[in-house]
Amino acid sequence: MSSPALRVTHVLGDRITVAEERRGVDLISYVYRPEAAWEAPKPYAHPLRTLADNVVTDYRPNDHRWHKGLQMTASHLSGQNLWGGHTYVHGQDYQPLPERVGSMAHLGFDEVAADAGHAVIAERLSWHHHDGTHWADERRRIELHDVEHAAPGTDRADDDGADATDTGGSWTLTWSSAITNRRDEPLRFGSPTTHGREAAGYTGLFWRGPRAFRGGRILGPDGEGPGLMGTQAPWLAYGGELDGVDGHATLIFRHAPENDHTGARGTHPAHWFVRNEPFAAVAPSYAFHEELVLAPGDTLSRRYRVTVADGEWDRERIAEYLAEHPW
Repeated sequence: MSSPALRVTHVLGDRITVAEERRGVDLISYVYRPEAAWEAPKPYAHPLRTLADNVVTDYRPNDHRWHKGLQMTASHLSGQNLWGGHTYVHGQDYQPLPERVGSMAHLGFDEVAADAGHAVIAERLSWHHHDGTHWADERRRIELHDVEHAAPGTDRADDDGADATDTGGSWTLTWSSAITNRRDEPLRFGSPTTHGREAAGYTGLFWRGPRAFRGGRILGPDGEGPGLMGTQAPWLAYGGELDGVDGHATLIFRHAPENDHTGARGTHPAHWFVRNEPFAAVAPSYAFHEELVLAPGDTLSRRYRVTVADGEWDRERIAEYLAEHPW
C-alpha cells in the first residue's frame, strides 16, 4: 500500500506546516518566530494532530506559559535556564530570575521538503546566555514518516464499545538534535533533580499534552502509571481521552539506541520524566539524576521518535507496532 502524500507549507519568518493530503489534516506546525524572553524563546512544534484531526499538544497553558507543544529544552545549563519561567534554586524553590533565562535562536533551514509519505525540516540554531553570549550550535532534523491509515474493518473496541477515533491510524515524528559546545569551558546539562528537587528531572525534549489528557494512562514495557517517573525504559506511552469527540489518542515516545551514555549510574537508554497530574507531560530526560557534561568543541547527539495514534492503545498493540517499526 502506498504512503499518503505529505505537503509542506512555509510561512517565512513564522512556521512550517506539514499536512497529510488524503484527509487534509495539518499533522504538525513547526513555529520558529521569536517569542517572549521570559519564556526562553525557542522553536517548537504545536499543534500536533492525529490523522483524525485531534490536537494532542498544548500551548502556553496558564500554569506554565513556557510549555509549548513539543520542544527541545535545557532546564539547567551551566547556571542558565533555557526552559523558561522561574528557575529552581535549592532551598529556595522556584525563583523569578530573568537574568538566567536564555534562548535558542533560529538561524536557517538546510532542507524543507516532502514527498510520498515523508517530510523533513532540517534547521540550524544557536543557543545563547541571557546576555546574548553564544554558547552552543544545534543542527536539528525533524522528519515525519510512517503515515498509516487504519484498514477498514480494523476497529478495536474497549469495554465500553468501539473507539470512534480508532480508524484514524498513526504517524511518526523523528526528532534529531546535535548540540555543539562553543564555549571555552564545559557545558553542564542538569535538571531540578540534579539541583536538589526530587522527581523533577525534566530537561531535553519535552511534550506538554492538552488539558483533556490530565489523568491519562501511562504505559511502559514493564509497568504502568506515574510511578514510572525517573525509571529507565526504551519507550513510554501516554494515552488520553479527547474533548469534543468520543475517543482517545495515544502517543508513544522512544529513545534511539545510540542515545545511551555512560555516567556514574552506568549506561542507560532513558530516564523518563512523566506526569498525568496536575497536567500531562513527558520528557526523555538526558540529565535526570546526574549532570551531563559536554566538553568544549564536543557534540551531544540525541534522536527520539514520537508516534501519534488515534485510539487507546494497550501494551500489546504498542509492542506489536514497535516490532513492525524498529529503529
